[in-house]
Amino acid sequence: MRTRITLALAVLLLLLAGCSPGGSVDGPVTLRFESLAWQPDSVAATKELVREWNATHPDVQVEYVQGSWDSVHDQLLTSFEGGEAPDVIHDASDDLADFAYGGYLADLSGLLPARLASDIPRGSWETATFGRGVYGVPFLQEPRVLIADADRLRAAKVRIPTPGHPWSWAEFRQVAKKLTGPGRYGVAWPLREPVSATLNLSLSAGGRLFHRGADGKVTVRFEAGDEVVARTIHDQVAVDRSAPASTLGSGGADTLPGLFGGRYAMVPLGFSYRQQIVRQAPEGFHWQVLPAPAGPGGLTQGVSPQTLSVSADCPHKKEAVAFIDFLLRPRNMVRLALGDWMLPTGTQALKDPALHTARHGWATGTALAARLRPAPAQSVRGYPEWKDKVATPAYQRYYSGASTLAELRHRLERDGNLVLARYQR
Repeated sequence: MRTRITLALAVLLLLLAGCSPGGSVDGPVTLRFESLAWQPDSVAATKELVREWNATHPDVQVEYVQGSWDSVHDQLLTSFEGGEAPDVIHDASDDLADFAYGGYLADLSGLLPARLASDIPRGSWETATFGRGVYGVPFLQEPRVLIADADRLRAAKVRIPTPGHPWSWAEFRQVAKKLTGPGRYGVAWPLREPVSATLNLSLSAGGRLFHRGADGKVTVRFEAGDEVVARTIHDQVAVDRSAPASTLGSGGADTLPGLFGGRYAMVPLGFSYRQQIVRQAPEGFHWQVLPAPAGPGGLTQGVSPQTLSVSADCPHKKEAVAFIDFLLRPRNMVRLALGDWMLPTGTQALKDPALHTARHGWATGTALAARLRPAPAQSVRGYPEWKDKVATPAYQRYYSGASTLAELRHRLERDGNLVLARYQR
């Protein structure tokens, strides 16, 4: 009798295993891949690559799941805590720290193929490295550039900057003043999310803001290099009146009608906005891509690459990494970069001629690739809370002219360090 019961239990367990979402020994492994691709070309490229994988890997099938950049952090946190996280996760490197330290993501250190590990530069890997583990594969990156009305610049007879001879921040301020007139502004700053834009551009001026001590703990210090970009934006809005205060709460796309209509001569935007400009610009509107201004650090700027990670709970980590490796083969990485109008991290992909054409400013962006560095807040625990509760309102008040530079410094350092201290006890 006991033997029959044991046999029945064994059969029941096998049946239950066969019903698990990850597949069984008798059927294909199923991986859920949450993608944050959102531009039409990017969605199409990603879905096509998933179809190609599925057609050639009958034993490991990938289910495409559409996610959203607007809600990814909270959505992932809920799915991790509920035990329902996707197996392969598309995110950005500056969103990974809390998930990595919280044990939600798999350490990929011993799983990465040698080809993939060597093709992506060390600086890019640093954006997804927390402690001694690697918790994501950085694959797309986006420098911030100036999108300019070419006719306005030509009419004003200003010097056109190039990656080899960019504007300084002081020259940029003077050019913006020269391009300003009745009802028209030299530049518009869309800063609904002011923190990452300010911190990343500040690297060109030597800004760091976050300083890690010998004990590994991070503190905020707002020093001379951190002032340059912040003061430029403030003075353009509140002193020179060469930038409107009305766009400070706007997203990048919100400024495009004003750019097309001649209200703004330049808009600092992420490189990928070129796709929207190509689709939306009226006939006869001539635009060009200019490098962001440079400081003592040259064209250096911070980036938070898009990443692919594996959930710590994924029962098929090797298969998940194999799928990531397929997505990020050089030709496929180029397809994803072209679809998202961004730059690939891979050194082989960056050599592709399609990324070096002058058309739509590709060559200007690619020339910046070697100067991209991990965003200053990359490995800082508590950064999302610091950004939302302290830095965003502090920068918004300063840029609008409602507070002084000294008050900005005080808020970032005093209140900011109180927030970070809670995560570093």
